[in-house]
Amino acid sequence: MPTSPAAEAARRRTFAIISHPDAGKTTLTEHLLLAGGAIRAAGAVRARGEQRRTTSDWMKIERERGISVSASAMTFDHDGLMYNLLDTPGHEDFSEDTYRTLTAADAAVMVLDAAKGIEPQTLKLFEVCRLRDIPIVTFINKMDREAQDPFALLDEIATKLALDPAPLYWPAGSGSRFKGVIDVRTEKFLPYDRYATERAAPIALNSNAIVQHLDPEELAEAEEGAMLVQEAAKPFDPESFLEGHMTPVFFGSALRHFGVAELLEGLGAYAPPPKPVAARRNGQDTHVAPGDPEVSGFVFKVQANIDPGHRDRIAFLRLTSGRFSRGMKLKVENTGKQISVNSPVLFFASERELAEEAYAGDVIGIPNHGVLRVGDSLSESGNLRFAGLPNFAPEILRRVRVKDPLKAKHLKKALEGLAEEGVTQLFRPEIGSDFVVGAVGQLQFEVMADRLGGEYGLDVIFEASPYAEARWIAGDRAELEEFASTHRSAMALDIDKAPVFLAKSAWEVGYVTERYPKVAFERAKERA
Repeated sequence: MPTSPAAEAARRRTFAIISHPDAGKTTLTEHLLLAGGAIRAAGAVRARGEQRRTTSDWMKIERERGISVSASAMTFDHDGLMYNLLDTPGHEDFSEDTYRTLTAADAAVMVLDAAKGIEPQTLKLFEVCRLRDIPIVTFINKMDREAQDPFALLDEIATKLALDPAPLYWPAGSGSRFKGVIDVRTEKFLPYDRYATERAAPIALNSNAIVQHLDPEELAEAEEGAMLVQEAAKPFDPESFLEGHMTPVFFGSALRHFGVAELLEGLGAYAPPPKPVAARRNGQDTHVAPGDPEVSGFVFKVQANIDPGHRDRIAFLRLTSGRFSRGMKLKVENTGKQISVNSPVLFFASERELAEEAYAGDVIGIPNHGVLRVGDSLSESGNLRFAGLPNFAPEILRRVRVKDPLKAKHLKKALEGLAEEGVTQLFRPEIGSDFVVGAVGQLQFEVMADRLGGEYGLDVIFEASPYAEARWIAGDRAELEEFASTHRSAMALDIDKAPVFLAKSAWEVGYVTERYPKVAFERAKERA
C-alpha cells in the first residue's frame, strides 16, 4: 500500500558530515554505510593499491590523496528509516561546495579528532551550520589513539562553539587504555575490542561480567567520569538540540567500527525529518511543506563525468515536497523549461540505480545536458522559487590558457562546464581574450587542471592575473553604466552574464566603494 508523502518524509533523515581534513570523515562515512547494511566492507582510505578506493571518493585525485574534494550523496534504508548521507569536502579550499551541500541537509554530524579537538576548518563549517540553523551531532573520533581529556574536549565545544555538549556516552580511557564507553542513559557498558569483528553486547556496570573488560581501578575511574559529567553537563534535551543550542556527543573509533552503530541510532532517534522550506510562489512569500501534493525541489550541486566513459552530467536535486515518480514532468522556474525525468537515479557514491519514486528529504540525480544549473528550482507548476545558493567572491584569481591554441573553443566549453558545477568561478573580461578563473584555494586549481586533462584532454597553464579581488556590482542602471564605462578594462561577466568588477587590490575596492556610493560592490551573489 502506498503511503502519504508526509508519512514517507517523516521517515527520512538527511544529514551531512563535516570535519577538518584528517579527522576521519571519509572513514566514518564508510562505516556508517557498513553499520546501515549498505556495504559489506569499508574501504580504508590508506589501504594500498586498488583497495585504496573508498565508496564516497570517486574522483582520481581523491583516491590518490585520500581526501574528499567533491560532495557526494549516498542513500540507504536501515531500521525502518531512509537515510540520505551527504559527504562534504573536508578541505577548506572547497568550502563553497560544502556550503551548498549543507543547504540540502537537515542535520550535520561534526567529526572531531580526539587528540586535536576543534580545528580551524571545523570552526568555519560550524559557522555555516549556525547560519542555516542546522542541528549538530558530535562524534569524537580516534579514541583508540592518545586523546585529550574528555572534559577538556567538552569544554572546547562549549567555549568555541557556544553549544551545550550533552554526552550520551562516556569513554573509559583512551589510546592503548581505551576499553569502551558507558551509556550514561542506561548505565550499561559497551566494551571495545580492537580485533572484534562483531558488535559486543552491552553489559550492566554492576554485573559480575564487567571484570572481564575493566579492572576495579578502570571501572571506578570510568564511573566517576560518567557521574561527574552528568552533574556538570546539561541533560540532553531533544528540543534544545533541534533549535541548535545543544549537541549530543558520541565517542568512538570510526576506523575500528566502534561507536558508529550508536551514532547511527542517535541520528535515527534525534535528527529531524524534512521541515517546511521557505519559497516564493508567483512573487509571494510562502512555505513548502514535505507533505504538500506538488512535487518540488532545488538543485544544490551539478557533477559532470562521474562516469568518464559516458560524458554524463548529473544535477543533484533535493526534494522538498510531494511524491516524485519516474517519468514525471518538472518545470525549471527561472527558464520555464519543462523536463521529463525519465532516468532519475539514487546515488550510492559513484554507483547508482534508477529511482522509481522519491519523497521530500531524498536526493535524486537528474541526468541532463546543460539544462539544469546549481540554484535552479523545480516543481510541477514551475511557479515555485527557493532561495538561491550563494557564490562567494574568490580569494585567488588566475588567467588560464590552453597550450594548444587550436583547442581554445574546447577550453571555453570545459571551463563553463566546471564553473556550472561550482568547481571554480569563471570570469570573461570585456577586454582581452584570456579567461580569468577564481578559487578559494590553490587545491581547486590542481583539481581543475587534473579534470581538464583527464576529462577533456586539455593541457592548460595557469598564469598570474593582474587582478586580486572580484566584486559583483549592483544598483541603479545609470550609475552602473557610468561605472562600467569608466572602468571598462576592469569589467568582466560571470557564468550568468552578471557584471563583475575585477580590482587589482583590496585598496582599490575600498577606493571605488567611496567614489561610487550608489553602486553596491558585493562579495556574494545568489545563483538562480
